[in-house]
Amino acid sequence: MTETNPFPAARRDLCGAMHVHRRLLNESMTYRQQRSRIENRALQHEMGRRSSAPRGVVTLPVVVHIVHNVNEPAQNVDDSQIHSQIDVLNQDFRAANPDVSKVPDVWKSLVADFEIEFALASTDPYGDPTDGIVRVETEHGEFDTDDAMKFADTGGSDAWPADQYLNMWVCQLGGSLLGYAQFPGGPPETDGVVIQHSAFGTSGTAADPFDGGRTATHEIGHWLDLFHIWGDDGTGCDRDDGVADTPNQAGYNVGKPTFPHVTCKNGPNGDMFMNYMDYVDDDSMFLFTQGQRERVNACLEGARASLLVARQAVPAAQPAKQPAAAGATAGTAGGAAAPQNGDVERLLHDSERLTKEVLSDIQNMLGLVGNRSGR
Repeated sequence: MTETNPFPAARRDLCGAMHVHRRLLNESMTYRQQRSRIENRALQHEMGRRSSAPRGVVTLPVVVHIVHNVNEPAQNVDDSQIHSQIDVLNQDFRAANPDVSKVPDVWKSLVADFEIEFALASTDPYGDPTDGIVRVETEHGEFDTDDAMKFADTGGSDAWPADQYLNMWVCQLGGSLLGYAQFPGGPPETDGVVIQHSAFGTSGTAADPFDGGRTATHEIGHWLDLFHIWGDDGTGCDRDDGVADTPNQAGYNVGKPTFPHVTCKNGPNGDMFMNYMDYVDDDSMFLFTQGQRERVNACLEGARASLLVARQAVPAAQPAKQPAAAGATAGTAGGAAAPQNGDVERLLHDSERLTKEVLSDIQNMLGLVGNRSGR
C-alpha cells in the first residue's frame, strides 16, 4: 500500500488557529507560560495522574457576533442559519450526528460523547434578556487573523466576557480562510472562534463542501484545546496532536478520502481522516475520540473551568420545583428536571473543587509574574 498522499492540495488555508497560536507565543510571555501549564495538565490527564470528576452534560452559553458589510446583505446571516449551526454542534459534541455510523469498525469503540452542549445565551453580561445574537455593520470588505472583527473600534464587535460565554464571530474572511480559534490561555478580549459566513451552519449562505457546520465543530475543538490531528509538522511524522488514540499522520487530508489511507507507517488502518480535527470536507468528518475527550476534560477543569463552574452552579441556586402532577414526565420541554438533593450536593462539591483549582492556578500565575519582576 502506498504511503504517498493521493489527494490534491487544499483549495483553502482552511484554519488559521495555528497561525494565531504561533503569533501569541511570539508576542506574549504570559501566553507561553499559560500554554505550558495547560499542556502539563493535559499530559497528567493522558497519563492517568489526574482524572476527571463525573459532571454529566454541561451546556455552554454562546454569543454569536454577526459582523456584516453594509453593502453585502447576504453576510447578515439569518437566525435560522445560526440555529442550524447550534444544532450541528449539539449533535457532534454528543456523538449524536447521524453520520457517526460511517466511522470504520476498527475505530467505533473510540467514538466519544463529550457531554457538552451549546445554547445561545439567554442573559447578556448586564443580566438583561437576550437572544444571544449581536449584529454589527462594518465597512470592512473582509477580515484576516488579526482579530479586527473582535473590536468595535476596528470595525467589529466587542467580545462578551470570555469566562462566561463562548464568543463566535461570523463574517467575511479573506482569501482562502474558513475560520480560526484562539486556544485557551490567550487574551480574554480576543477569546473565541471566528467562522467564514459561507462555512457556518447548514442553510442560508453555507456553501458546499463546507455547508455541514463542521468548520465551527473544528474550531471549537481548538478552543477546547484540541490540536490538528497530524501535529502541524507539515508532512513529517515527528509530531502528533498529543492524543494517544489518534494515529499520527503525514499532513492534513482534504476532500473525500477513502479508507484506509496509510501515512507515517500507520497501517493497516492509516489516517483517521474522518476526525473533526482534520481538513476533509464537512460530509467526510464525523468523530471525536475518547483521548480527545480526556484532553477536553482537562481543559474544562483547568483553563476553561470558569465556564463549567458557572453552568454547574446554576441549578443549585434555583428554587426547588413542586412535585409533578400524576402522569407528568420529569422535566419540561426546553428545560431539565429539577435536581435532587444528592445532585445539588454533588454540583456544589464540584463547583467548590473547580473554584479552588482556578484560584490555585491564578495564585501560581501571580507567583510567576512576581518572580519575573523580582529578578
